[in-house]
Amino acid sequence: MTQVDTTETAAGTWRAKARGAIHAASRPGFWRRGPVLAALALLLGVLLLLHDLVPNRIGNLGSLVETFLPWLGLGIPVLLAGALWRRSPATVAALLLPSVVWLNLFGGLLGDKSRPGGDLMVVQHNVGAENADPAGTARDLAASGADVLALVELTEQDRGTYEQGLAAAYPHHTVLGTVGLWSRLPLSDSRPIDTGMDVGPLGDAKTAEEKLVYNRALRATVATGKGPLAVYVAHLGSARVNPRGGFSTGDRDRNAQALAEAVAAERNERVVLLGDLNGTVDDRALAGLTSRLRSAQVTAGDGFGFSWPAAFPVVRIDQILTRGVQPQSSWVLPATGSDHLPVAARLGW
Repeated sequence: MTQVDTTETAAGTWRAKARGAIHAASRPGFWRRGPVLAALALLLGVLLLLHDLVPNRIGNLGSLVETFLPWLGLGIPVLLAGALWRRSPATVAALLLPSVVWLNLFGGLLGDKSRPGGDLMVVQHNVGAENADPAGTARDLAASGADVLALVELTEQDRGTYEQGLAAAYPHHTVLGTVGLWSRLPLSDSRPIDTGMDVGPLGDAKTAEEKLVYNRALRATVATGKGPLAVYVAHLGSARVNPRGGFSTGDRDRNAQALAEAVAAERNERVVLLGDLNGTVDDRALAGLTSRLRSAQVTAGDGFGFSWPAAFPVVRIDQILTRGVQPQSSWVLPATGSDHLPVAARLGW
């Protein structure tokens, strides 16, 4: 008898709560709480969904949004907290849109997609022109176990330090301007790639010799046991945010287009691009490259793999892009004396 009474009491309590919830939801204004929060949630969802429609005509706003696109997801918990505080069911419902879109865009990066194995390990690193310890950076990179090592932002004064520090581990290397490639395997057909950096630091036109000094991209062939691999090393122009000009990307965009044309003309089926592209794979300015090459981090990484700035990485601008080879794993190496983190990947045939 007691058990029956207890069950009936529990059922009555549940029905009372349900009636109370229905009554509250039917009250005038219940779904109109927090209209501003609900509007912001919908706006966030539309921005994530249609980010490629944000125009670049004003301060390259579209590219700027795409550079930090993953971080827009932080708006979701912020708006959710506001919705709970305001007791706004409309905002909670509206947050479904940005949540679904963000997960569709970046949910695949949250898990570990790496696989064991791989025939070749590659590393790319912007060593930093102001690196206070190039010798230590060379030691760290030599200890990484990479088969192919691409360095950018090499200075004339530090070039010898890297050549000396990497000589024992990498018998083959080529340096053209400010970019270099070190390899355990034989290299051939090394040549500079003209990416449109045809003016000097003061805006003066450069001679052929001066162009080589300022060269920021090269192409070489690595002789592997399974056939030749075309390797591109590149350092695209800087992208900077300033109050007057907005997101300044003129040099980078021009370099990216020229590099994309070089990659499009590449006849080797197997291609790897290692470089500081000063842009993320979501940035429309790199579409000429990302439409032909796939990101090792997106394909086989664990997380977002942010690489800059080294002290607190917020974007992935150091890239390993491939064609004709299979990324097996991709990761970020520990910090060196540079303001960038080295990035690595294992590639399979």
